[in-house]
Amino acid sequence: MFRGSIVALITPMFEDGQINGDSLRRLVDFHVKSGTSAIVAAGTTGESATLGAEEHCALLRSAVEFAAGRIPVIAGTGANSTTEAITLTECAHRAGAQAALLVTPYYNKPTQEGLYLHFKAVAEAVEIPQILYNVPGRTACDLLPETTARLSQIPNIMGIKEATGDLDRLGRLQSLCAEGFNLLSGDDATACEFILQGGHGDISVTANVAPRLMQQMCAAALSGQHDEARAINARLDPLHRALFVQSSPIPVKWAVAEMRLSSRGIRLPLTWLTEDTQPTVRSAMQQAGVLSE
Repeated sequence: MFRGSIVALITPMFEDGQINGDSLRRLVDFHVKSGTSAIVAAGTTGESATLGAEEHCALLRSAVEFAAGRIPVIAGTGANSTTEAITLTECAHRAGAQAALLVTPYYNKPTQEGLYLHFKAVAEAVEIPQILYNVPGRTACDLLPETTARLSQIPNIMGIKEATGDLDRLGRLQSLCAEGFNLLSGDDATACEFILQGGHGDISVTANVAPRLMQQMCAAALSGQHDEARAINARLDPLHRALFVQSSPIPVKWAVAEMRLSSRGIRLPLTWLTEDTQPTVRSAMQQAGVLSE
């Protein structure tokens, strides 16, 4: 089971869009030193939709190599093609990742039965532990708790990243899913309350920028320290919001570059953070104490 603050890691790139391996190594070291619980490599925040199959697999191999057993690596392997998702999940298994994270098939708008059969097919094809990822605001596809409960009975489907921000859904998942099913938030703004209400952790965009504070907040929430968790989260709340002033990962890539942890690069169709929104992100970073004034 994964617990605590898990970073949805950006994929560092040069201005021409090529992956910056040196920055990737630096980011992995940064998260090891900051106490981050695990890394999601090549997830949706890692611009997986713009990665070719070969470089996607190469990125996973690099992340596992740089982690060197110091921190678990969860590989983003979701796709809107079941065959492609199986291929990427096989790559993750061969690379030595500890688990795979599979976003719901986007654009296709499958039925709940289609979603069940899609994830079942991937799980049966590849033995690696797998985490479902539900983010209907980005995919136009909602994996309902009842379908998640069916999937939780499949031995190597171990959990879900639930990014609806709907805290009522957590209770339904807790009551319906198999015992020991890993319940992870995918919405930083509500993650503190999600964990205080019994969730196990947060796969976080904010953790790219403020990993130590995110880990402290998650640890306090997991131990039932409500006041401390909420106090830390209050410092992070402007950052939770600022990192979505434009489509993610646009703001977070700019923020990580401002911290001198990555080069300034992003792939089309995404573009660099516009100048008019940069002060909002900078102010939130300063409030969280990750950037000097």
